[in-house]
Amino acid sequence: MKVIEKISGFFGKFMALIVLAIAALALFVPQSLLWIDTSWVNYLLMIVMFGMGLTMKPKDFALIFKRPKDIIIGCAAQFIIMPALAFGLSKLFQLDPALAAGVVLVGTCPGGTASNVITYLSKGDVALSVGMTSVNTLLAPILTPAITWLLLQTTVKVDVWSMFWSIIQVIIIPIALGFIINHFFGKITQKAVAALPVVSTVAICMIVAAVVSHNAEKIYTSGVLVLAVVVIHNLLGYACGFGLGRLIRLTPEKTKALSIEIGMQNSGLATSLAGTAFPNLAMATVPGAVFSVWHNISGAILAGFYRRWKNSNSLENK
Repeated sequence: MKVIEKISGFFGKFMALIVLAIAALALFVPQSLLWIDTSWVNYLLMIVMFGMGLTMKPKDFALIFKRPKDIIIGCAAQFIIMPALAFGLSKLFQLDPALAAGVVLVGTCPGGTASNVITYLSKGDVALSVGMTSVNTLLAPILTPAITWLLLQTTVKVDVWSMFWSIIQVIIIPIALGFIINHFFGKITQKAVAALPVVSTVAICMIVAAVVSHNAEKIYTSGVLVLAVVVIHNLLGYACGFGLGRLIRLTPEKTKALSIEIGMQNSGLATSLAGTAFPNLAMATVPGAVFSVWHNISGAILAGFYRRWKNSNSLENK
């Protein structure tokens, strides 16, 4: 068990670098990873979501009733700020329909489990982070297809029904199964949870490898543009979350959680949905893959800054 914990600790600590290395390999030596088929993306994401379910407990949802204001603010900000930024950036940079669809999908997706980890490393309000991620994920089957259709209806055809069912199958069902198993077999699952960082990192790396290696040539032609949009989108998300938290006078802990939750998206879901909602737009999967790499790097850097920001219960603030 200690060996597994050490390995998991290594993967958790260096996840950003591992994902970056795999992305670079897939981009510059794509033939080495072409064996990872893009059809595996949904199944890999289901594994990650199942793992998320194994870590969830009823108290995560109890927070909705104990602190409804915080949760509502987080959910509203998530599904207003990031989609608006994505749509605005796609227009500002005059992205072609495929890339615009991919960027908007990233913006309309809920936050991912990575935001919970970065919030913990930032000494933020982890309970609030988990609560926002949980609620946003449950709202995703309705809000993600609806907002995507609203923003892209005049540009590309959006298969809303396919998106809805894809989110149910890939996100909701695996999380629900993990949650139920954890509830009834908690002692057993706690042992398995120790290995989740390894499993999640491998799954995310394979998702990135599949998308990048199969679209390497196309990424070469628009890679700088996509990277620029993804980086700006992510950083503006952090900044807007931070600004909103300070504007409504949230505590430093809550502000950190809000900033990270808004800035870090479930980009794996965006990659998966791109193949479902836009089967004829291959490049729509690329922004999600690039975001998967970048937000782990930026999140780790941001955590370093946020850790230095003293929380409300510190001696300096008393």
